[in-house]
Amino acid sequence: MTVTTNDAASPSTNDLLTAVLFGPNFRQEHGFWRRLLTTEPFRRPGGGTPDERLALSYHRLRILNNALDSGARLAADPRALSALHEWLGPVDPALTTVAGIHYNLFLGSLLDHDADTRRDLSDFLALRRVGTFLCTEVAHGNDAAAIETTATYDRERDGFVLHTPHAGAQKFMPNTSPAGGPKSGVVAARLFADGADHGVFLFLAPLTDAHRALPGVRVRRLPARMGSPVDHCLTSFDRCFVPREALLAGQQGRIGDDGRFHSEVPNRRRRFLTSIGRVTPGKLSMSACAVGSARVTLAIAVRYAGHRMISGSRAARRIPVYAHRTHHGPLAGAMATVYAMSLLHRRALDGWESASGADRDEAERLVAVAKGWITWQARDVIVECRERCGAQG
Repeated sequence: MTVTTNDAASPSTNDLLTAVLFGPNFRQEHGFWRRLLTTEPFRRPGGGTPDERLALSYHRLRILNNALDSGARLAADPRALSALHEWLGPVDPALTTVAGIHYNLFLGSLLDHDADTRRDLSDFLALRRVGTFLCTEVAHGNDAAAIETTATYDRERDGFVLHTPHAGAQKFMPNTSPAGGPKSGVVAARLFADGADHGVFLFLAPLTDAHRALPGVRVRRLPARMGSPVDHCLTSFDRCFVPREALLAGQQGRIGDDGRFHSEVPNRRRRFLTSIGRVTPGKLSMSACAVGSARVTLAIAVRYAGHRMISGSRAARRIPVYAHRTHHGPLAGAMATVYAMSLLHRRALDGWESASGADRDEAERLVAVAKGWITWQARDVIVECRERCGAQG
């Protein structure tokens, strides 16, 4: 009698766990980023000053961009943006930061709000100019709706005058220095036209050339901080003029050919939330970065625990430190947490991507809650794993 089985067609345990962690389409969603990180430019260099490491991150950004079939397609795909952060985050956090800002907050905002405008994006797609995002202000860290940078419409010149009225209105921590090459920014500012405040909108403004800030723009580099270096700066505007096309227009508002403000959204707060809609994919990306970083840290700690040999109960016997419950217990708990983080991130990502207009607010709330919980859990997991690696941590 011949017995036939379907074992050959059955997925392996590795395949099943991969599907849990990364979803059912691992190769399509994650294969590109995994392959990219195995190439020589992304191997960890030894040493280097903060400025040298920052220059390397911008160099890697251009390598990444050249490997893409379309930077615009990446910017329009929240699933691809999440995968970028999930894989690049543990390897080069500075690269992940500047890439997320360029593709999501900067380029994504231009694509979202300029559907009816033939804006030339070639410099940004080819990274001849790096994009950044200027929203948070010194005096309004968690109250962006109250920002005080102004964009006053000038009828005679048919454009806007960007201005920082006082020190508290300086843009806080955007990567606006000339490091990495010439930069342009999407600037959140309060639109004034015909003497009325119409709320906060986004404006495209060139910021630097390859060496210094452009006229009307002041950029002051902030002190280096611990961790991966990013060129965080204080940025302000001194009556900097930009043309009318600089306004990222849409249903939330525009200046018409008659020089008057028009909007389909009567509520100023809703106009602002529409303008900064790219913040939600940004939260998904931050969750992905936390998930990826916690996962890699845990894998390192578990591998270390199996290789680190210590004296056993008998003098001649050597055992791995992982043999002790006091060591492997916390790591097992961390593993359960990382799986929970991964599942919640996938659920929030799926919900946001598939949400219709009626379900959009609920999906956005889940993204926000997931980001808060996942990032805090990642911090706890990483600290635990660091402790489990002793001095090597």
